[in-house]
Amino acid sequence: MDTLTTTLGLVALIFIVLGFGTWVFAGLVLVSVLSLFWLGDFSFQRISVTLTRVLFRAGNSWELSAIPLFILMGELIFRSDISERLFKGLEPFARRIPGGILHTNIFGCTLFAAVSGSSSATTATVGKITTRELQQRGYDRQLSIGSLAGAGSLGLLIPPSIVMIVYGVQAEVSISKLFMAGVLPGLLIAALYSGYLLVQALIHPHKAPRQSRSESTNQVTLLQSLGLLAPVLGLIVVVIGSIYSGLATPSEAAAVGLGAAVLLLAFERQLSWQLFIDATRSALVSSVMVCSILVCAALLATAVGYLHIPQDIAKVIGGMDLNPAQLLLILALFYIVLGLFLDGISITVMSLPITMPLVLQAGIDPIWFGVFLVIMVEIGQITPPVGFNLFVLQGLTGEKLGKVAIAALPFFALMCLAALLIALFPAIVLWLPGLSG
Repeated sequence: MDTLTTTLGLVALIFIVLGFGTWVFAGLVLVSVLSLFWLGDFSFQRISVTLTRVLFRAGNSWELSAIPLFILMGELIFRSDISERLFKGLEPFARRIPGGILHTNIFGCTLFAAVSGSSSATTATVGKITTRELQQRGYDRQLSIGSLAGAGSLGLLIPPSIVMIVYGVQAEVSISKLFMAGVLPGLLIAALYSGYLLVQALIHPHKAPRQSRSESTNQVTLLQSLGLLAPVLGLIVVVIGSIYSGLATPSEAAAVGLGAAVLLLAFERQLSWQLFIDATRSALVSSVMVCSILVCAALLATAVGYLHIPQDIAKVIGGMDLNPAQLLLILALFYIVLGLFLDGISITVMSLPITMPLVLQAGIDPIWFGVFLVIMVEIGQITPPVGFNLFVLQGLTGEKLGKVAIAALPFFALMCLAALLIALFPAIVLWLPGLSG
């Protein structure tokens, strides 16, 4: 069977299985088995032995332990009043900038992303405070929703990032270096978002009402605001500092961060058995979903490898004599299309067996490509019909999905601009990892 037929057959299987509403992890197993049986002429006995070995190896990956710990830490914070204090602490700083407290969406998501690792958790946690406050104070509804949709996706890029852990496990690259690589691009995107809000406020002053005299700030107010931000800043220092200082691996830092979050809530007398049980239950559901998809994706990667699809496609692409820029453009369009239908983790685990060999053959740094891929996944978070941030905001605001998607459109364009900038200036991604050797 030729390469094109095999590839089209596999893609058709994926869309047919998922199109019936099959759970993603079960769909991955089913596609793997059927593709090996129909396209690879494997016997069921051989498939059983192969997949059992792959499942055991993938499920015993130590790096996976970081995922439930980071998710639980985010759930604990989500159920405390830290997010509310985060808004109050950022408000005096944001009021000094044209656009006012619209910037709290950007600043708040950027800070919370550094302790969460999840896009939807970041959007929901910051949005439950800012959407109500911004509406009550007369800020433009579309800018409020759109900026939150875009900034919430930073939970995937700014470390610690669950998608980066997934990518690091699959691509077999240093997760610590991936975390470092995500810092500057994350800050770049946040700066682009804030710059857009600033320009909008200058051109259309009615979209961001000026502060009243009663809301004026002074040095005492700013110092009090820093006190309100202290819990989140402290957790960031503990988690990120332990990784960058070399004192802990990402998996160990997840445990350290979770311990710090528990102690913080206990110190502030917010920790209760009910809160801990609710957070653990929610984290368990999310963790099982993520880890089961990742483990089952190893089956698909194995099936794709046995069918020689990556090698054959790499030869075809190599014969087209594409330069790295052309390849990246094709991959960007490919990932944007996938983002219309799949969530970020599914996109990552299902595409890497095919795209990673092409990237390596083109001489593209796998650390750089990991950040590029995460940005593409972030774009998928704000594109309908399966944009998870859009669903979160629909629930928070009560607006129709179409209106939320239109509000997010400028931030979609800014994220595409960020992808172009890191392609033109790869040092934005590689400078910090390079410092660690």
